[in-house]
Amino acid sequence: MIIIKTINYIILAIIQGLTEPLPISSSGHMKLFEMVFTNKLMTDLNYEVICNFGSFIAILIIFWKDIIKFITDFFNFIFSKENKEKYKKGFWYCIYVVISTIPLVITGLLYEILEFDKKIISPYFLGFAFLITAISLFIVRNNKGKKEDFDITLKDAIIIGLFQAITFMPGISRSGTVLVACLLCKLKPSTALKYTFILYFPVSLGAMALSIPDLISPSIVSMIPTYLIGLAISGVITYLSYEWLSSWVKKGKLIYFSIYCLLLSIFIFIFFR
Repeated sequence: MIIIKTINYIILAIIQGLTEPLPISSSGHMKLFEMVFTNKLMTDLNYEVICNFGSFIAILIIFWKDIIKFITDFFNFIFSKENKEKYKKGFWYCIYVVISTIPLVITGLLYEILEFDKKIISPYFLGFAFLITAISLFIVRNNKGKKEDFDITLKDAIIIGLFQAITFMPGISRSGTVLVACLLCKLKPSTALKYTFILYFPVSLGAMALSIPDLISPSIVSMIPTYLIGLAISGVITYLSYEWLSSWVKKGKLIYFSIYCLLLSIFIFIFFR
């Protein structure tokens, strides 16, 4: 039993690392794994948070320079008495990130308060969610806008935020949905990819902050070695997975992720019929 449980934990870390950056819904894959393997060995929410933190660290490493620049510009614009124009674009970029995050915060809180996870999440719900993700990716498969980082507007931020608001539901990929919204707003692929993952940071930080009370519980001490292994596996695979996604987005190969989500949706409807 211990060996089986250890294998399951390793599989969970791999799933998290592989699917977090890709536009195929990491939470949807987690739920699907639990539904297929009905012994429920993978319902350790603390471990899922730790694996998510591994992904967070990997993406932080990838975008470290951009984050430092945007945050520095934000505070320099506020407190600097000279050259404010120099920091204006970075300041507004940060403001737009906040605006794009607010809708998801609202829907995420409603999701928790109303306990939608217990009421609506079923295999068929996941099937439809993956199908929606597949269709969305297919629609923008050839979109290649020209907007750079600082060409993002208030309208773009609001539209992207509204798209992101529905991604609290497993099966609806956050990165995929935000990427779709960015491409619909005519952002160039590399710009869309960066904005998609800059938005990941406030969302991930908020989720981890809510989990701190559980993580400081004395009962998890015995699990620390397992958690550290999961964090490392998730982080390394997330880094590699992002590099793959970045290459495919820039080459206009979103169609392959669309096909994958479609096939996964069909599998779910057949498997759970």
